[in-house]
Amino acid sequence: MTVTFTDDDEGKEVVDASGNTLGLVTEIDGDTAYVDPEPSLADTVKADMGWGDADTDDYTVDNTAVETKGSEKLHLRGNL
Repeated sequence: MTVTFTDDDEGKEVVDASGNTLGLVTEIDGDTAYVDPEPSLADTVKADMGWGDADTDDYTVDNTAVETKGSEKLHLRGNL
């Protein structure tokens, strides 16, 4: 099952299949989430407010890589 990203996903943590936090979603662009691996407090607040922007050090996560989408986290598939 493929998840659908929405602007409400900005500010969510991204975790791998083992539960390790990989970063914070700073921006959603269609089927792609931009993830900051080391967000500052300002980045976290901006993302929570929907004001986040992708930076050059952000990495991308395609929606097909997400297993489940919770209210606070995106959980990646284990077989990536």
